[in-house]
Amino acid sequence: MTSIDPGRASLLELFQEEARGQAQILSDGLIALERAPRDPVTLEACMRAAHSLKGAARVVGVPVGVTLAHVMEDCFVAAQDGRVVLDAGHIDMLLRGVDLIVQIGEARDIDAQTALEREVDTFVEALNARLEGKEVVPEVALEALDLSQELTLAAPVEEALEPAAAPSRTNDARMLRMRADTLDRLLSHSGESLVESRWLKPFSQSMLRVKRIQHDASRALDRLHETLTEANATQLDARAHASLDEVRRLTAEAHRQLSERLAELENFDRRSTHLAQQIYDEALACRMRPFVDATGGFARMVRDVARGLGKDIRLVIAGETTQVDRDILDLLDAPLGHLLRNAVDHGIEEPSLRRALGKPETGTITLEARHSAGSLFISVSDDGAGVDLEGLRRAVVRKHLANEETAARLTEAELLEFLFLPGFTMRDAVTDVSGRGVGLDAVQDVVRQVRGSVRVTQEAHAGTRFTLQLPLTLSVIRSLIVEVAGEPYGLPLAHVARTLVLPASAIDTLEGQQHFSFDGKRVGLVTAHQILQTAAFEAASDALNVVVIGQGAASYGVVVDRFLGERMLVVQPLDKRLGKVRNIAAGALMENGDPLLIADPDDWLRSVEKLVGSGELGRVGASAARASVVSAKRVLVVDDSLTVRELERKLLASRGYDVSVAVDGMDGWNAVRGADFDLVITDIDMPRLDGIELVTLIKRDAHLSAMPVMIVSYKDRAEDRQRGLDAGADYYLAKGSFHDQALIDAVRDLIGEARS
Repeated sequence: MTSIDPGRASLLELFQEEARGQAQILSDGLIALERAPRDPVTLEACMRAAHSLKGAARVVGVPVGVTLAHVMEDCFVAAQDGRVVLDAGHIDMLLRGVDLIVQIGEARDIDAQTALEREVDTFVEALNARLEGKEVVPEVALEALDLSQELTLAAPVEEALEPAAAPSRTNDARMLRMRADTLDRLLSHSGESLVESRWLKPFSQSMLRVKRIQHDASRALDRLHETLTEANATQLDARAHASLDEVRRLTAEAHRQLSERLAELENFDRRSTHLAQQIYDEALACRMRPFVDATGGFARMVRDVARGLGKDIRLVIAGETTQVDRDILDLLDAPLGHLLRNAVDHGIEEPSLRRALGKPETGTITLEARHSAGSLFISVSDDGAGVDLEGLRRAVVRKHLANEETAARLTEAELLEFLFLPGFTMRDAVTDVSGRGVGLDAVQDVVRQVRGSVRVTQEAHAGTRFTLQLPLTLSVIRSLIVEVAGEPYGLPLAHVARTLVLPASAIDTLEGQQHFSFDGKRVGLVTAHQILQTAAFEAASDALNVVVIGQGAASYGVVVDRFLGERMLVVQPLDKRLGKVRNIAAGALMENGDPLLIADPDDWLRSVEKLVGSGELGRVGASAARASVVSAKRVLVVDDSLTVRELERKLLASRGYDVSVAVDGMDGWNAVRGADFDLVITDIDMPRLDGIELVTLIKRDAHLSAMPVMIVSYKDRAEDRQRGLDAGADYYLAKGSFHDQALIDAVRDLIGEARS
């Protein structure tokens, strides 16, 4: 490989950006010219883009780029002069030229550029032949229409701060490259500055209270002076009068000084808060990019896929200037690509069918971005046939996702939810575009990553609409602040369906689980205390503060202690060394500087489902605290022998203990970290993790070390017993010699009776 001189490398990097920008202009222009081939404005823009590219390639010494840009420029000039009319064949070839422009720009060494010369020569020969009215050889024609490529011409450079628009539109402003992590730190610091500036407000209010107290003290001193003067006028000497006057003077001076300092503090508070807000807004604006930055390759992709399927489809993009967080924008490419291909393949009908239905032969897909109610909404809609609900119902039954009777009762909204299941497709055969069932579930996964949601609506013969609701930015999140066990937590509002105050009389018990009626459905009820594994919930009154989270059948009411209001929180990511903290997404600071944790609603739902599945869901209500006091003590039995495991479980359960089991040491270790136990009873010889290792892990864990551990083993030698006790076991019992009462007595010695 022939390397490039370092000095020239920087020029080639600039050329790469120039090639990407001009290729985007050419791609957009060619798509427009396919429908209006004589449009002078578009022809002029394309000609100028090719001309600029030719000049840039000549300056940096890329002759293959000069050759390619020159022939494309000649083609546009011929179209401007009326010597040729650009038809679909011309557009196909010119788009292939755009692909070559991108490849030339991305060539990292001289050898790579040289390798492209043959392709460029073939392209130049084919384009000149078409301009002269000659037939193009089939191989060249096929190469020109390469539908297997899905180029995104506006792909961002990850380490650079991208301009808000194409270079040609930003000549009036200097652009500066900046590392993304530097910008993230700047935004984080500005957010902290904003939070700190708001600390002055409560401090100023406390100073006002001091001022009122001082004023009251001054008035009390005046009344004392008057009383002493009236009652003891003859008894007070000159020195006493002088002392009282001095105290009054000093009090008045202190009051004046306090008033002046307080006024200065209020002015400083106002200025610093305003300045911190401006700094934060500017830093946040640096993270924002126009929606058009994510749509560069979509028009080309829709055109190519549609032509491959024999359809005529127009893509309309609305809301191009809508500002979107950089991180969200970078994640949108794949899901929006899936939705657009889905609309082309599944949504828009064949031209002959559209004619029969009285529709225009050209189908329309609309991609729109807008801000509404503090969220970003992105929709992909088409004017096609809509979803075949009966076909979808049959597919659900065919894939054994529901029986025929259940499928027949599903509503339209419930049916459409099946489209998002992994591996689900309504196509019987796999094609290059669809049939694998890996599209819509991937869309939903990406949307959930950014704490958003996606829904689908349809109308027969009128079209389908997919709507993505996303946060405006990942740096700031609008949250409901709740209190759980004395600690504040933030719940992202995008995941909160409703907040309500629920009377205890509205709670019903069905199959051992508590429910309440919400929007005509039965919704399960659980406390946030149990989800977060905090202190037991104690109801202060007969009314419960409930937050409804989740959607559809996966909805639950979560009981919290108090609602503390709604706030915009500056997201502070948790230290990566912590890994994924269960039920927690990130941290934040409140206006007074107090830290809080931002909940992960998806984790909360998974925790609730796990509690329901294991039958460990607690009771909610005024008696919940009392019930927790008299609940049975929990024992974990860890043994790889089913017989021994069941023997010990039944023996302890018959005495009133709440017993859980684990099949080996690793299973036991996972269990003690995921739930609270009063005692662990373990064997020694087990696969994956033996009992000695399990005891050692428990005793080394700061949160678990105080929990008693009993070893029950067939090994009764003195050295085995000593090994277990050295590891930290609190009791060692030999299986060969113990009887029922011996085990019960040992358990009672360690943790007492089952209920206390």
